Amino acid sequence: MKRFIIFLNTIVLMLILNNSSVYAQTKSTFQNPILKGFYPDPSICRVGDDYYMVTSSFEYFPGIPIFHSKDLVNWQQIGHVLDRPSQLNLDKIHPSGGIFAPTIRYHKGTFYVITTLITNKNNTGTNFYVTAKSPAGPWSEPNWLKDAPGIDPSLFFDDDGKVYYTGNRTPDDKPTGSKYRQIWIQELDTIKKQLVGKITVAIEEGALHGAVVAESPHMYKKDGYYYIMIAEGGTGIDHAVTIFRSKNPLGPYEGNKKNPIITHRHLGKQYPVACIGHADFVETQNGEWWMILLGVRTYGGFHYNLGRETFLTPVTWQEDWPVVNAGVGKVLLEERKPNLPAFTTKKENTFDDFNSDSLQYYWNFLRTPRSKFWSLTDKKGYISLQLRAQTLVDVDHPSFVGRRQQDTSFFTETKMLFEPKAAHESAGLVVMMNNNFHFRVEKVLENQKLYLKLTRRHAGKEDIIAKQAITNGEIILGVKAMGQDYSFYFKQNNNTVLLAEKIDGRTLSRVNTGGFTGTYIGLYASSNGLISKNKAFFDWLNYQQIK
Repeated sequence: MKRFIIFLNTIVLMLILNNSSVYAQTKSTFQNPILKGFYPDPSICRVGDDYYMVTSSFEYFPGIPIFHSKDLVNWQQIGHVLDRPSQLNLDKIHPSGGIFAPTIRYHKGTFYVITTLITNKNNTGTNFYVTAKSPAGPWSEPNWLKDAPGIDPSLFFDDDGKVYYTGNRTPDDKPTGSKYRQIWIQELDTIKKQLVGKITVAIEEGALHGAVVAESPHMYKKDGYYYIMIAEGGTGIDHAVTIFRSKNPLGPYEGNKKNPIITHRHLGKQYPVACIGHADFVETQNGEWWMILLGVRTYGGFHYNLGRETFLTPVTWQEDWPVVNAGVGKVLLEERKPNLPAFTTKKENTFDDFNSDSLQYYWNFLRTPRSKFWSLTDKKGYISLQLRAQTLVDVDHPSFVGRRQQDTSFFTETKMLFEPKAAHESAGLVVMMNNNFHFRVEKVLENQKLYLKLTRRHAGKEDIIAKQAITNGEIILGVKAMGQDYSFYFKQNNNTVLLAEKIDGRTLSRVNTGGFTGTYIGLYASSNGLISKNKAFFDWLNYQQIK
């Protein structure tokens, strides 16, 4: 009788699991954002039934993460476009400088990614493109474009073989630093790899009279019309997407009377998704149109620590103009799925035990590594970081390797083995927006005693929040965030010790910090301006969302 009851219970459990599996497979909606955390300025292209997407990377190396999908909802990172120092010089790049707004396109067997390298605080830089036969690479060395001012370049391949470059620029009669921009077009000779012919100003200003920061132009062709879709209003709460069309690729372009076609600026600071803009279109093999675009999830007031993320929303066409999410008019956190077969991605290993031969794609360095300061072979099953003179505060390349914070509530722990031999040596766990806004949990040696020190750096000023004596040997460092409340702790000798509880995380909010990036969680080691041969070893890092 007992065996029979167990058998029945097993059958019932299997039915429940099977039904749950069927429900999961047939669920008709998805959750936005489709890329969580700091993945801004998305661009997309389709090749057959495959979709490829890239986003900005700013001062982080490797540059321009690239993703693959078949259903527009589930994305697998397949590498980085700029993964060699020869392709990407980020030396001394200020926070939120570096790689801006890439565009990915495909034409006759070749993938193109075009972008801007910003090299100074005036947001001026140089535009270039790279090519590849496979989106996973290898990608070519940069093709630098002479006389291509402004940022946010894009390419359009017309039916007659001509290739058009679109970008933005400050008009000649406006001073440097002005937020007024024009959208301009010029032909690109892909043989000579240079712009040719005359520059045409396609859009003199955005849709709003006197609009600021007209940018991110993308050109498309549909049913005899050429369209240029742009962002305007700046990348904060006034961000908006507007569109213009013409029968001629060089214009003149007329604006859609219903502009902006999508924005959340009218929804106020209480709406949970803000700063919607910087969009790109894609048409599926089934004839549906979708838009990817950046936005932010606000929490703890009008604050967003995660940075700008990538969202997906449907598009229909009416009277030869696009309508974004018809009948709704805004980007939703839960949205209907595209009419595409489900795509199963490899589950991301958020617990990294460093037993692989290479780092997972989600790890990044600050600026271009000019020497290999890290190793996966010094101590098997560990990543080692060489203590170097550079610090997290410097606009330099410190011994840092980090991954994005991707959830409003999460916890992270890492097991560290590090023996400081002098007072200038430190290593530990950091939670950072940039060099002037971050938290550092560091193991240090002071007066021949070991301490764990929690430092907050806000707007360039530092204060020590906590300092706790510890013993030698391995130690687990942890941070737990529940919204904007960040708590820091450590585990040693089977004891958990709270360093600080419910510290205000808005130190990491982009509203306070400015710039264009998002929060990173990183492993860090430094000899703070002096020479050291010491190393810190990290056994694993565990990152988990708290639901």
